[in-house]
Amino acid sequence: MASIKNLKKDLNYIYSGIIEDCYVWQLENSDKADEAEVIIDDAIASFDVLVAKVNDKKIENKKAHFKGIITALEKDVKKLQLKLVKL
Repeated sequence: MASIKNLKKDLNYIYSGIIEDCYVWQLENSDKADEAEVIIDDAIASFDVLVAKVNDKKIENKKAHFKGIITALEKDVKKLQLKLVKL
């Protein structure tokens, strides 16, 4: 299992990349900027939830807990990327 520090860095890197893509799309399509704001808000909310799960100290099975976080991250990123592609 990777370290918690690296997992937090990965979360930050992945979600900031999605948000950056939304900002670029907004610059190119200023007439539809509100559509990208929804994706940005979803990305920030998802990031906050996953970081809170990473910081949770009251877990019994660390391996299963972090595997669940990684699975949730993968599902969430796929969902956000599909929304971004549909723009």
